[in-house]
Amino acid sequence: MFTLNCKGRMLTVDKPLVMGIINATPDSFYTESRYTDTDAILKQAEKMLGDGADILDIGGQSTRPGSERVSAEEELKRVISGIEAVHRQFPEAVISVDTFYSVVAKEAVEAGASVINDISAGSLDELMIPVVASLHVPYILMHMKGTPQTMQQSPQYENVTKEVLDYFIFKTEELRKSGIRDIIIDPGFGFGKSIEHNFELLRHLSVFKMLETPLLLGVSRKSTIWKTLGITAEEALNGTTVLHTIGLMNGANILRVHDVKEARETVKLVTACMGQV
Repeated sequence: MFTLNCKGRMLTVDKPLVMGIINATPDSFYTESRYTDTDAILKQAEKMLGDGADILDIGGQSTRPGSERVSAEEELKRVISGIEAVHRQFPEAVISVDTFYSVVAKEAVEAGASVINDISAGSLDELMIPVVASLHVPYILMHMKGTPQTMQQSPQYENVTKEVLDYFIFKTEELRKSGIRDIIIDPGFGFGKSIEHNFELLRHLSVFKMLETPLLLGVSRKSTIWKTLGITAEEALNGTTVLHTIGLMNGANILRVHDVKEARETVKLVTACMGQV
């Protein structure tokens, strides 16, 4: 069991949690996850919370392979009003901000967010780590090789699981020395990894439990699923459920998903099967 201090509210991770994805962007890879105005964000937040989401992850920048980076100023315009609206309407909701900009992280926490989800682990903004430490909120540390613009240009590893694990051992120590206490690790499926790398990481997911931090699984509707099946992201819900099941059986603590209701059902069935109800 883990506990996360979300601005004074303790979030207990004694069974798998579901994090709903709300993309305040016009260009995310899955078209049904795009919500480009405050009313749409609020409506989707209400639906996801009703479906059983434990955390809402709001982001203003697409990080799909080859995406075009937007500025911190543009990201602020996209996410802050939405975070404020969700926090005002649903004050008990745990909101995560998906950003690699320290200024966005800081303003989002002031607006009502209580978790920071950074795909870059601080590598794209040198101020991110000290800012997170000063905010005293949980930090999602993701592994990525390269940047969203370059990460899928023939990624190479000798042993992907070992290299990602070594990275986390080093980074979690660095974060703790910086004053960040609540750390969640995300192996970064699809971020500088081939389909084969992603499947290898999924098979060996349980090794990351040695880090004694919550483990986030982000595979929802990703190309590993739809390219393997020869379908589209819009058709990839069933494949997502299959990989969620494998991930949960191998120790995933948080599922980051587009489809909250289906993920919640997956968690309920897997935990029942494993005798964890």
